[in-house]
Amino acid sequence: MFMSISTTGSAEDPATDLGFLLHKHPGKVQRFTTSHGEAHVFYPEAEDELCTAALLLDIDPIALVRKGRGDGRGRGGSPDFALAQYVNDRPYAASSLLAVALRTVFRSAMKGACPARPELPGRARPLRIELPAVPANGAGESGGPALVIRLFEPLGWQVEATAIPLDESFPEWGESRYVRIALSSGTVRLADALQHLYVLLPVLDGAKHYWVAPDEVDKLLAAGQGWLAAHPERALITRRYLSRRWSLTRAAMERLELARLAEADDREVEEIDNAVDDRPEEEPGDADPDANPSASPDTNGRERPEDGSAAGPVPEQPRGPSLAEQRRTAILDALRETGAARVADLGCGQGELIAELLKDARFTGILGVDVSARALRAASRKLRLERLPERQAARVTLTQGALTYTDARLKGFDAAVLCEVIEHLDLPRLPALEYAVFGAARPRTVVVTTPNAEYNVRWESLPAGAVRHADHRFEWSRAEFRAWAGKIAAAYGYTVELRPVGPEDEEVGAPTQLALFTAATAPTTTATPTTPAETTAPAETTTPTTLTETITTTTPEGGEPR
Repeated sequence: MFMSISTTGSAEDPATDLGFLLHKHPGKVQRFTTSHGEAHVFYPEAEDELCTAALLLDIDPIALVRKGRGDGRGRGGSPDFALAQYVNDRPYAASSLLAVALRTVFRSAMKGACPARPELPGRARPLRIELPAVPANGAGESGGPALVIRLFEPLGWQVEATAIPLDESFPEWGESRYVRIALSSGTVRLADALQHLYVLLPVLDGAKHYWVAPDEVDKLLAAGQGWLAAHPERALITRRYLSRRWSLTRAAMERLELARLAEADDREVEEIDNAVDDRPEEEPGDADPDANPSASPDTNGRERPEDGSAAGPVPEQPRGPSLAEQRRTAILDALRETGAARVADLGCGQGELIAELLKDARFTGILGVDVSARALRAASRKLRLERLPERQAARVTLTQGALTYTDARLKGFDAAVLCEVIEHLDLPRLPALEYAVFGAARPRTVVVTTPNAEYNVRWESLPAGAVRHADHRFEWSRAEFRAWAGKIAAAYGYTVELRPVGPEDEEVGAPTQLALFTAATAPTTTATPTTPAETTAPAETTTPTTLTETITTTTPEGGEPR
């Protein structure tokens, strides 16, 4: 099994710097022991103008059978071993054996470390990598040279892939499954090139010589950092690298999608995948939203009157529905009023609303979208999708996605729900969500709920000026929410009806505010609407005296910049 890496240079920038990058001296032949044989590194040529490093892997077929998965049984075993344990292509064709040898021999080079010349690893230099024999199995997908091109070209390589005939003396026999590969690039760093080979050689072969354990997901994501998430064939790469172990493939794809979304938003993955707390979220006041906020329990657990006099034991009151339950009920009522059948729950979290939608047969199609892979896994468990009857489970689809980007999967739904979602976005990102939902997806109905900041003073356990959840980026008053809803309705051709949710206080309103948007006309403007962060709500507000308040606007409502 053979591979060569060549680079060109000059007297000022000698090609022999390749020795520093690989941590292998051009004047020496070095030998390394691997679990299945010996690896040799040597330099066929080492001049200032041209330098070539070669890796020769000498495989011991006996050791491969004894230590590896040489019997061909089970997942991940190479198909060649099913025919013969000792006579096969493993010593000659580049496969996962060569990938493991690369990691063993060039570990420091793959990390981009070079203490002797720290300026070298970050610089791309002309590279040419040659592999004389690589299995490119289709296994149900197009293989051969076409597969090599699909995998390497998006990474900046110029690919020369030539199919090797079964026998040159008998061309009528056709081509073998082996390909001769030459990769050339002047823009790829050596460390990245080695990572590409480490991942893609087993992908081309479609098999591994060892059992694919769950830690292979971590190895794949580590080697693919910076390029795999954006690769157009990332699904194929992930599936074949993990030997088609579907549970591992699903976990890897979720993490790759999260990495892609985080990179697109220029944020850390932990900032995005935060929809599931380590402990269940408890909204302030859910225990007793109707309690007198000025009354507090004494040390014996009895409620003390405002005048400070002693009080007798308080009889236990039957617990009413929590605010979260009232919120879901209000959303369901709104959806039923509009006659929606296909509903998208945007920012579905752990699937509480989806569970309620499933109970009503009128909702025939339900899509749950969340940026958090952990939240989607939790939703799948709570909904018990794998145990539901086939027809029931077919009504639900859970998918990962960011609501600040247009997504074709969101089109065609009767209604979309943003239940306690918008306050988790930074205000500068809110216009992107507005366009993605109201402009691009444009469902007939959109239901939005968000906390009423004015009501926060009624939560005895909430410090003054604090928000209800640590991840809330803002919370709006009724005037601010009305202003925002009016702007969206005017900009995208909707009418909007505002409703209180939860016990309504004469001074500060209800704890949650709901906006029911209904598509009316085509958008009246193509400009991105501004957010309440950029405008001031009306100076005076009136407390609603009826259950609903309808706003039909033709121009945005607002005031002077804040």
